[in-house]
Amino acid sequence: MTERRPRPRDADVRRWTRRIRPKPPRRDGSVVFLGLLALGALLPALTTCDRTKAKEAAPSAPPPPAVVVAEVVKKTVPIWAEFVAQTDAVQTVELRARIQGVLEHVRFKEGAEVKEGQVLFEIQKAQYEATLQSARAQLGKAQAELARAQETVEVERAAAQLEQHKAALAKAKLDVARLKPLAQAKAVPQVDLDNALAAEQVADAGVNASEAALKDTRLSQRIGIQQAQAAVEAGRAAVAQAELDLSYTTIRAPVAGIIGRLAVDEGNLVGRGEPTLLATMSTVDPIKASTTVSEADYLRFARRAAGRSAAGEPVQLELILADGTLHPHKGRVTTLDRTVDPKTGTIVFEALFPNPEGLLRPGQFGRVRAVVEERQNAVLVPQRAITEIQGQKSVLVVDQADKVALRSVTLNERIGDLIIVTRGLEGGERVIVEGLQKVRPGMQVKPEVAPPAGTPPAAGAPTPGPAASPAPAAGGAAPPTAPPKAPAAKPQGGG
Repeated sequence: MTERRPRPRDADVRRWTRRIRPKPPRRDGSVVFLGLLALGALLPALTTCDRTKAKEAAPSAPPPPAVVVAEVVKKTVPIWAEFVAQTDAVQTVELRARIQGVLEHVRFKEGAEVKEGQVLFEIQKAQYEATLQSARAQLGKAQAELARAQETVEVERAAAQLEQHKAALAKAKLDVARLKPLAQAKAVPQVDLDNALAAEQVADAGVNASEAALKDTRLSQRIGIQQAQAAVEAGRAAVAQAELDLSYTTIRAPVAGIIGRLAVDEGNLVGRGEPTLLATMSTVDPIKASTTVSEADYLRFARRAAGRSAAGEPVQLELILADGTLHPHKGRVTTLDRTVDPKTGTIVFEALFPNPEGLLRPGQFGRVRAVVEERQNAVLVPQRAITEIQGQKSVLVVDQADKVALRSVTLNERIGDLIIVTRGLEGGERVIVEGLQKVRPGMQVKPEVAPPAGTPPAAGAPTPGPAASPAPAAGGAAPPTAPPKAPAAKPQGGG
């Protein structure tokens, strides 16, 4: 069994500890002072180092986002109006067979351009050549009859017979005058006087008969001449008709233009009973465009046209084709309808456009546009700067301190890629056109000026974002420079 030692008391422990611990050496006062000075110099350095380390450990603030801005322009701009139009030919001609015959030759290609006077069709002509020869023969015969009727032989013969009877009458009267006193004196027999008186009466009757015959001959001559002249005229008409029928066997283009598809093939009998349609052709230079305009647009256009006419400058029209391209030649208004349709409130007008290339054909659809007004000192903003939030149109403006502000605007007509702002902006202000999704009102931004249209973006420029939804124009439509783009999603701007 192990013997337990007694536990030392606390007083004994303290006494043993004092014996074991060595006493600290005594320090000089100068040494203590120098140590305090070194510690005072070291504390500021340690504090500065701690602050530097704290700054390096803290996250740095992000730089302001880069945006593309455009300057709001203030200038006088033309207001355009567009109207749906359809082209039509100034002249449309139906080519028909005016005589009966077999179609022998077709001298054109379907859908080709033809010149005025060009031979298009030929119909069998032998029959009409024979008819012409017969008519000319009848005319020659009638002319011969007229020449014979104009001869005066019969009249002269009748006149000579009249003179003979007059001479016989004169002799008979002389015989009567000579025998009458002799018969009274009983110098000659009474029978001689009676014979002389009878001869005088016969001679007088012969004169009367000759005068009547001369009148009848002259009348017959006049009638014969008139009949012969009528026969000559009839002969000439027959010849003219035969020549006309013969000319109808060759069908020529009455105007220059485009000819359509062939309606009858070669070898068919045409013109029997009614004029047979062979083909249709139309003029294409110039070409006509017909459209309807509203009463309000008509009034604006008429006022501008009156002012331009007074200045000697007619209003010129432009034609936008179905593919969005612009016809290279300007047009002019030629016909305006008499009245405004009270049911639709529109009026019809027609315009002529030069078409020397033959690109336009009748029946095409397009848009006729014209300047109907000039807006003075209009404030213009790019369309892609417009955003719509709950039906309210607004733009993000960058001030002189490069801070963003939200501005509500009131829009009007669209001029190409620009929109007229009637309230909310002034000329010279800067609006954000790209980077709308990255900023909020009140943010600091790094603005970059948008390059001119058609130039490539500068190096390091932000990629263009989606364009804002186009705002509808309050007035007439503006002239588009390119086919309209599909509207993109609206930027989610604050405010």
